[in-house]
This record gives sequence, C-alpha cells and structure tokens, in this order.
Amino acid sequence: MTLTQLEYVLAINQYRHFAKAAKACHVAQPTLSLQLQKLEMSLDVIIFDRSKNPIIPTKTGEALIKQASVVLKEARLFEKIAKEKKDELSGPFKLSVIPTLAPYVIPLFLEKFSEKYPKVEVHISENETKEIIELLENDKIDAGLLVTPLGKDSFIERVLFYEPFYLYTSTSHPYYKLQKVKEQNIKDPNLWVLQDGHCFRNQVLNICQISKLQKDTNKRIHFESGSLETIKKLVNYGSGYTLLPYLSTLDISEQRKGQLKEFLSPVPTREVSLVHSRTFLKEPIIDALEKDIINFLPKEITSRKRDINIIGINNE
Repeated sequence: MTLTQLEYVLAINQYRHFAKAAKACHVAQPTLSLQLQKLEMSLDVIIFDRSKNPIIPTKTGEALIKQASVVLKEARLFEKIAKEKKDELSGPFKLSVIPTLAPYVIPLFLEKFSEKYPKVEVHISENETKEIIELLENDKIDAGLLVTPLGKDSFIERVLFYEPFYLYTSTSHPYYKLQKVKEQNIKDPNLWVLQDGHCFRNQVLNICQISKLQKDTNKRIHFESGSLETIKKLVNYGSGYTLLPYLSTLDISEQRKGQLKEFLSPVPTREVSLVHSRTFLKEPIIDALEKDIINFLPKEITSRKRDINIIGINNE
C-alpha cells in the first residue's frame, strides 16, 4: 500500500469515473486502474463496485475511503513539519473570505502583510460560509475569515473583532427621520437584502424580524443582490432600507451620512473570526495574520464585548 494508491482511491471516489479521476491525478487511466487493482489485491477486498454507473464504493470501501482521507491528511501534516522553518515565515497559505468581509477587510492588511513576510505566498479566494466550511473540512484551505460562531468542534475560532450593524435608509423612508433605531422596532418589509447563501442575509432577517417568505403586496420590485455595494445604490437612488456592517459604511460620502442610523444599545453586532482546523500546523503564519488584521483595523472596531447583541448566522 502506498500514499499514491490512496490518493487514487480518493480521486475515484470524488469523480466516480476512472477517466476523470486519472485526469485529475495527471496519470493515464490504465496506470490508475492498475494501482487500484494492486491495492485491492494486497488488502484482499473490493473497494469499488465497477458494475454500477457511476461506480460506487462497497460497504468495506466506504470505511477504507474514510480512513484513506485521514492517512493522507496526516501525511501532508508530516511533510509540513519537515519543511517548516523556525526562523522565518514561508510557504503557501490559502485563505478564503466571505463576500461581505473581503472588500472591506482584505485591503486593510494584505499589502503590508505581503511586504512584511515576502516568503509567504498568500492565496485568497472569496466564498460563502457554507463553501468555506467545506473547504476547511476537506483541507483545501488553511484558514477562513468569516462570521462566527459556527458551532463546529473540529474548528478553532480566533475572534478578531465585533462589528456593529447600522441601518441605512433612503431619504424617502420613514426611518430617515429617526435619530437612532431600536432593533425590536425594525419590521418594515421594504428591505433590501443579499441573496440566499449569504450568512449576512440571515442576520439581517433575524434583526428585522422579517420572514424570507413575507411579501409586501405594494412592493412591485423584488431584487436580491450578491453585493452590499449594489444594495447601497438601490437605497440611494430608490426607496426602502437595508442593514450594513460597520466597515462597509466607511466609504459613504458626507452627503449620505445622514442616511446611516445607529442602533440603540444593545447594538446588533456580528462576530468576525479567523477559523482553522484543530490539526493546523501553520501556527506562525496564522499568528502573524491574526495580529496584522487586528493592528490595521479602524480604532472604532473593538475586540471586546460591551453593550452589544451578537447575531447568529442561522435564520431560525
């Protein structure tokens, strides 16, 4: 049994097709098939049922595939330990960030971090929360920057900051006349929200106590965006209102500042964390990343809980 054979097994399980698995592993299909046969012969078991289309694991195969994933993950960690240098930070680092954080947090620290640690190859992708969780569970990324708590025992959540919400209203909406708003009173359905899949959407619906099935018969336009910037423009040049996290309000012009309304205490707030697996070994890099993100945050953002109401990411 070899690690290469186990990699082939996982690829076949992922694609359920020998040709596609071989292509993903950058080998010829006969080579992949031969190695699988050798592994099955050495173990005296059948891992995949070839009579099915697509092919599927046998009962024994399912258990072996699960263990193969564990073995390969530990093998990669073994290599990381061997390559890790104590005197400097180096090597690739994959970070995934949710869309409502990426445009506001990444520019704060990325350039300075890159200059400070030139041997760290930072690869950043933008994904929704569900996708980031899956990537972390499958060891496809090193860390995720997202809203917590996630309720996952297999992850470590390093809380970076607590970000308050603001109400952002059009000048024609009744909320525009308010000085401050009370969370319990925000129930108007003329609300612009992000599309399904964004945890920020669920938080907004939780705060505003509006079911995603609730409809206003007087509202002829039903539009859900994947961008907070688009939603801000809908409010600016139309009607209705939305909720925004603090960092997304920093570039609002002085002319539009009056459309921003603070919440009365306790202020609805989201918890933002750097999340990684408990088997994570790139501790020096993530320590440095955590420190730099916090250092470059605006002074108004604090990592301490005070007079706030942490809003969960599930819409229940």
